[in-house]
Amino acid sequence: MKIHEYQAKQLFSEAGIPIPRGRMAASVDDALSAADELGAFPVVVKAQIHAGGRGKGGGVKLARSRNEVRDHASAILGMTLVTHQTGPSGRIVKKLLIEEGLDIRRELYLSLVADRATADIVIMASTEGGMDIEDVAAATPDKIMRVSVDPVMGYQPYHGRQVAFGLGLEGQAVTAMSTMIGNLVNMFVRLDCSLIEINPLVLTGENTVAALDAKVDIDDNALYRHPEIRALRDEDEESPLEVEASRHRLNYISLDGNIGNIVNGAGLAMATMDIIKQAGAEPANFLDVGGGATADMVENAFRILLMDEKVKGILINIFGGILRCDIFAKGVVQAAKNTGIDIPVVIRMEGTNVDLGRKILSESGLKLETASDLTDAARKIAAIIA
Repeated sequence: MKIHEYQAKQLFSEAGIPIPRGRMAASVDDALSAADELGAFPVVVKAQIHAGGRGKGGGVKLARSRNEVRDHASAILGMTLVTHQTGPSGRIVKKLLIEEGLDIRRELYLSLVADRATADIVIMASTEGGMDIEDVAAATPDKIMRVSVDPVMGYQPYHGRQVAFGLGLEGQAVTAMSTMIGNLVNMFVRLDCSLIEINPLVLTGENTVAALDAKVDIDDNALYRHPEIRALRDEDEESPLEVEASRHRLNYISLDGNIGNIVNGAGLAMATMDIIKQAGAEPANFLDVGGGATADMVENAFRILLMDEKVKGILINIFGGILRCDIFAKGVVQAAKNTGIDIPVVIRMEGTNVDLGRKILSESGLKLETASDLTDAARKIAAIIA
């Protein structure tokens, strides 16, 4: 789950990580009030969306007076902000962060991620802060240092010193960086984070460090342990179809193609999308109904796909294990009847009770085309909508 910068910084503050003073604003008047509370200029007016690259897109502005706060807030609120992470459609800005300006000496990069291969927490740091870290990794990978933390041993002070010295810090900045990284590692574990990123992390004129930006992603599977984090969810920043799918316990991600997919199992879903592309078509979504799907879940999956105007045909690929083929077939028939589906549907099923499942489909009286295998199914649906 993604959260806004202002929310991430609140978590930082609670974890003892230095941040600039600031406040969220949802209107121009609120932005002016926030600037007045800070008490000195310059201040920074920052668009709040779930995407990076906001500065390049015109969503971050420095204001040196109250009039400039008004002008920048008026321009940014309500704008469609397009960045490399939003795609061409962009995101509408509905919130701002008004933040004090800092005396910045250097801009650095710092992040924490989980290394799935080693089960370690990896601290990544670079002197190239404020830049697109992907470009740095591609052009000058030697400028990104990596320090691994064994979660069983936990953070040790030498981890922080290794990062601080690698960034060329001196004096009290070394201690400040080491303390910050320790607090970040503890926060990463405590909140079940999948990513913490600070770009830039700044070295100030007082030779200390502060998080000028903040990005925090939380593992969705752990949200049941963190109701306070779940409450930070902003559905306006998510696809309406993805929000609807989550309400029915469906794993759904919208894509740009025109063939909708209903599959049980994440790996099978990815393989299905690959084979659709090999057949010359494009998948419109990733949709995993899971191993224990019910007839109602299948019907809701159909409804979500039919809400997407791009979808011109549906490919169903089911391997019956926990979810038996006959149970799934009943769900498909119920869904087709209740939704009045009027686009082509090709079904490939294998596994437990597959013969009974195919019989249910054939006797339904519905125009549901079956396929012998996945390749056959992909070719059929691609040919139908060509």
